[in-house]
Amino acid sequence: RDFLAGALRTREHVFAQIREVFERYGFEPLQTPAFERLETLTGKYGDEGDKLIFKILRRGEHEATGEADMALRYDMTVPLARVVAGYGSQLPTPYKRYAMGPVWRADRPGKGRFREFAQCDVDVVGSASPLADAEVVCALTDALDAVGVRDYRVLVNSRQALSGLLEVYGVPADLGGGVLITLDKLDKLSPEKVAAELVDARSLASGTAEALVGDLTADDAVGRMQNALKDSEAGRAGLEEIGRLLELASPKVGEDQIEFTPSLVRGLDYYTGVIFEVVAEGMPGSIASGGRYDRLIAALGGPDVPACGGSLGVERIIGLLSDDQGDAHRIDVAVTVIAEDTASEVMGFAARLRDVGLRTEVYLAASRKLAKQLKWAADRKARFALIYGTSDKEAGVITVRDMDTGEQAQVSTGELAAHLTGRCAPSR
Repeated sequence: RDFLAGALRTREHVFAQIREVFERYGFEPLQTPAFERLETLTGKYGDEGDKLIFKILRRGEHEATGEADMALRYDMTVPLARVVAGYGSQLPTPYKRYAMGPVWRADRPGKGRFREFAQCDVDVVGSASPLADAEVVCALTDALDAVGVRDYRVLVNSRQALSGLLEVYGVPADLGGGVLITLDKLDKLSPEKVAAELVDARSLASGTAEALVGDLTADDAVGRMQNALKDSEAGRAGLEEIGRLLELASPKVGEDQIEFTPSLVRGLDYYTGVIFEVVAEGMPGSIASGGRYDRLIAALGGPDVPACGGSLGVERIIGLLSDDQGDAHRIDVAVTVIAEDTASEVMGFAARLRDVGLRTEVYLAASRKLAKQLKWAADRKARFALIYGTSDKEAGVITVRDMDTGEQAQVSTGELAAHLTGRCAPSR
C-alpha cells in the first residue's frame, strides 16, 4: 500500500506510542534484514504457514534453475532466534528486545489482511520464569492502552495443556501438529466444519473429532478441560502455567479482561508453553498474540534457552484510527509572501524558526493574495500564520495570526522566535 501524509503521520504516531511503552519496560531495539535464508524460515510455521513464505529465486547463473535460496521474512520471531543463535555471547541475559518493521506473507489480501504489513514485537530470551510471560502480556496491553484501544480481552491457553488433551483423546503423536492446525480454525469456521476437517484431512475417527471439538467449544469448556487433564502430566503442567499467568497478569490487565480459553490454539509449530491472543470489540480477528517457544533457538543452531514473546496487530488497530490521530496541527508556522520585496526577509524568518525547532513552511505558489494564502495556511493546519508586507518591513514588525482564534498581534521581527517558541510545542 501507499501511505499519503495523513495516514503516514497516524502510523508514525502509533509506532511512537508503542515504542515508548516497550522502552519503558526495558526492552531494547533490534533490526534484522528483510531477507532471510530460506532454510532459516521453512519448517518453523507449520504446513499452512510455510506455504505463505515469499521465496526469492536464486540469482545470476543459477536463475534459470527456478530454485529459491532466500525469502522475505515471515515474522520477527524466527529472525530473533537466528540473532540469538549467532550473537548469544554479546547479548545480556535475559535478553529483552523489541522489533518494529514490515513482514511479508503470500496471503490472499482482504479486509484487515495484507501481503506486506508491520509487526511490533516484544520478546524475552533466556528466562523460563512465568514473570517473563506476564511481562510480555502486560507490555502489549499497555501499548494498546497507549494508542487508545481499551475494550479488549486476553485469551490464554497452553500448548502443554493442548498436547495433554490430544494424548487423553488418543491422537497419535505424528498427527498432533496437523490436528492443532485444524483446531486453530475454530475462530473462523463452525465447530461442525472443523470436526469434518479433522476426519477428512487429519484422519481422526468421527467420534473422536466431534468429542474433541465439542469439549473445546462448550459453555463449560474450562471445567471439561480441567477434568480431562487431571490424569495427564503434560496437561496438569499446562493448566498450572495458565493459572500462574492469570495470577501475575490480572492485577495489571484486569481480572475481567484476561481469561483461560480452551479453544485457543495458535497454529504456529514453534510454541511450547502458554499462548495468548487479544481480541477487541469491533476489530476483526486478534489484535495481539504470542506465547512461549522454548526450543526454537536451539533448532536454529543456538543454545537451548527458553524464550517467550508477543506481537501487536498494528495494521488492524491503525485501520480504525483517523488519518489525523494525534496531529491537530501539521505545522507550527505558515509564512505568507504578499510582497516580492520581502521574500529574502521571509526566508530568513523561516530559517530562524526552524533553527529553534518549529515546523515552518513558506508559501511557494505564485499568488500574492492574502486571502488565498491564509486558506493555504488553514489547509496545512498551521498553528500560526505570519503576515509581512512592505509597510511591516519599514516598521520592523510582523503580524502573527492565531489560526485557531483568528486573533492577530504585531511583534517586532527581533522577538519573533521567542514569541512563537512559547506558544508552540517544538518538533524536537
